[in-house]
Amino acid sequence: MHRRRLLSNALAFAVSLAWIGPAVPAAEDPAQPAPRTREYPWMSTAAWKQRHEGLLQRTKQGGADLLFLGDSITEGWGTNAVWQKHYAPRKAANFGIGGDTTQNVLWRLANGEGDGLKPRAAVLLIGTNNFGLHGDKPDDVARGVAAVVAALRQKFPPAKVLLLGIFPRDEKANAPIRKSIRAANDRIAKLENGKTVRYLDLGAKLCDEKGDLPKDVMPDALHLSDKGYAIWAETMNPLLQSMLGGT
Repeated sequence: MHRRRLLSNALAFAVSLAWIGPAVPAAEDPAQPAPRTREYPWMSTAAWKQRHEGLLQRTKQGGADLLFLGDSITEGWGTNAVWQKHYAPRKAANFGIGGDTTQNVLWRLANGEGDGLKPRAAVLLIGTNNFGLHGDKPDDVARGVAAVVAALRQKFPPAKVLLLGIFPRDEKANAPIRKSIRAANDRIAKLENGKTVRYLDLGAKLCDEKGDLPKDVMPDALHLSDKGYAIWAETMNPLLQSMLGGT
């Protein structure tokens, strides 16, 4: 009788776990703020913290009417000629850090970056590292992106958010990760409300007629060349300008 009761209790516990689903550590949940904890050959956690401190200093300078937030693809704008032509005159500030995931951007927003700024718009491109570095599922990446959009709307209420679809990566159109990216983009596209949040997927503009990524646009099939940044700007600017009231 005692053995039967133990088996019954164990079964009930197993059923409850199955119903709840597997627990996701907070630091690994794309929708929960988390600082960088993984060491990479190309960026240590100490270097990541230094970049964060640099963006806190940029925040204190103020005077940012347009924010760009994201990972290395956003950081890669630097002060290139395309940036100088299109966005420096708009008082744009670059808040991209290489290797960042949705949870890293959430943490940065919750820990001082952007405090006191009053941008008119924020351009968000994030999620590729959730796939490439963390192996997250499309639903979880979409949850993370949605959380960042919500954080931006809460932190900068008057600002409009221009959400970009996650860029294609890996050279060939049939690369397995492309399917995951499309699935996540299908979900985050629904965040568009036609007013405070607009969505733009410019992935097709970065690919050739076969859907492959040309070397002169993405040399490593992940990061953009100057030509890639020019395509980004030319594709995005009409929508961005309309969001800013044509100015």
